[in-house]
Amino acid sequence: MSNIPRWNLDSIFSSIDSPEYQKALADFTAGMENLENLLESAGNFIKNASENFDFPVWLKGFLEADEKVSSLCGSLNAYAYIIYSVDTTNTAYLNNITKIDNLTLRYRQIDLGFKSVLLANSARLDDFYKRFPEFESYRYLLNETLEETKHQMSPAEEKLAGELQQTGGDAWDRLHEQLISNLRDEESGKTFNELRNDAYSADANVRKSSYLKEIALLKQNEIAFAACLGNLKGETLALNRRRKWQKPIDRALASARLSQKTLDALIGAIEDSLPLWREYFNLKADFLHRHNLTVSQEKKGLAFYDLFAPVALSDESVSLSGLTRQSLLSKTWTFDEAKDYIIQRYSSFSSEMGDFAKKAFAENWIDAEVRAGKVGGAYDEDFALGHQSRIMTNFTGAFSDIITLAHELGHAYHFSCMKGKPAAFFSYPMTLAETASTFAETIVKQDMISKCSDAEKIQILDLDLQDVSQVLVDILCRFYFEKSVFEEREKGELNADDFCRLMKEAQKKSYGNGLNGERHEYMWAVKSHYYSTGLDFYNFPYAFGQLFAAGLYARYQKEGAAFAKTYAELLSNTGNMTCEDLCKKAGFDITQKDFWKSGIEMYAKEVSELKSICG
Repeated sequence: MSNIPRWNLDSIFSSIDSPEYQKALADFTAGMENLENLLESAGNFIKNASENFDFPVWLKGFLEADEKVSSLCGSLNAYAYIIYSVDTTNTAYLNNITKIDNLTLRYRQIDLGFKSVLLANSARLDDFYKRFPEFESYRYLLNETLEETKHQMSPAEEKLAGELQQTGGDAWDRLHEQLISNLRDEESGKTFNELRNDAYSADANVRKSSYLKEIALLKQNEIAFAACLGNLKGETLALNRRRKWQKPIDRALASARLSQKTLDALIGAIEDSLPLWREYFNLKADFLHRHNLTVSQEKKGLAFYDLFAPVALSDESVSLSGLTRQSLLSKTWTFDEAKDYIIQRYSSFSSEMGDFAKKAFAENWIDAEVRAGKVGGAYDEDFALGHQSRIMTNFTGAFSDIITLAHELGHAYHFSCMKGKPAAFFSYPMTLAETASTFAETIVKQDMISKCSDAEKIQILDLDLQDVSQVLVDILCRFYFEKSVFEEREKGELNADDFCRLMKEAQKKSYGNGLNGERHEYMWAVKSHYYSTGLDFYNFPYAFGQLFAAGLYARYQKEGAAFAKTYAELLSNTGNMTCEDLCKKAGFDITQKDFWKSGIEMYAKEVSELKSICG
């Protein structure tokens, strides 16, 4: 495990004490002062001499000034986080995060002021576009901003809501987080998260034992968990009424830049595919029983604790790139092997994507070394300054690390396709945020599947289907559950028994006979996204991203190398239009089930292949 790189940040900032960093802070502050002066000027005109206020000229000046401030804000925030994330005990880095957070709060107040001026002069926007046609591309974003103002309370009410949320919704969220993170099984000494991780154990007895202990711990704390969830959803419903949202899903759709028609098509396609996924669950259950890899006594359907059960690995070797090597899944990859493989697979899609990967590796954009003080997991952070990215992973040489690296580089490639766009366009909804990363994963996974022997293919196919079934079937379950919670919470208070009942109903509708009687009615107490005031329906965007990328991959298989240009252009436009308009421009209609089903077809073939191998 030598030659695993740390990133080089010199082309961004060499340190928080460097002259270029201090200049960026000064420029950010000066830029905000300029924006505040522009807002003050607009306010004086509107109040005292509105007939003399040349709004189009003012808006042009504001947007141009904001471009620089937005770039600095995003880059300073990203830099503050990434240096902290690889050195979490560094007090100077923690203090720097606080400093940047405070500056960002000031910038958010400026944004609120801008929205007020824009709303007051919205009738003059057409004149703005006529006089300054170079800003036509901002039309969608400015209209979106105006729509947001329709769902805001008065400034005083919004300020009060924000203050009360600190001791309301945010406090209930923290309580849930604190309870979960401190749960521990007295018998084994395992923390709650350690018990959850045992779901991946190869030991069937460990999987079931930890599952039973997990449920027992949740049941012991069900009153507190139910209070957290019930009060959070009650707060959301109350604020939604004040902000003129008819249904909680409406706010989530607006944030996702998605129409109800498209969501209906997506959910409908997933529902139509449920027999396929139930067939996969039963296939896996049968495999586990035949090979004595489960302790469940029920022969039909998977036990909940077996959803992530690994299937046996073969000792056979596999041919990759003309060389006979150890199994892809069990071998320890060197970082150089991972680099070469990803560049090869990216290049197989397009030379531009391959060249991008070469650049990221050559310029040390990746921090992959595992070391003390560094956070776990992986992420990509993008910088408007210099239009570059940095990727953090924890590379151990495992098969999953290759997928993770390809995923995060996919995010960075997405950002690279937006080069030349205004910084205002760099923010795109979660529905589209996972597109390039999932697509990049798919390129790598499908190639690996094609290179495996049948014995090893069982494992790889199961891993892929396992992941996708969670993103589709379990996400559908969460969607059903959250929808029913909002509907019933509107009528009155809910207790733990109510939440368990609603979860059982959601699991029955989604998993059906894919699960046996050993289910998990307390999953409502586990998933943290239910407990965030700002993340209502934080579920369907994952399914969107998975099937959107799969649908794009299906297009690529049909069109070949010519699709690469369409794909890059699609990624470049993700920041300034609706999901529907973006896809229509690329030549497909996501408001119809057919598109989503084209993505599911790839997984239907995988289920069929797994079935033929397993016999």
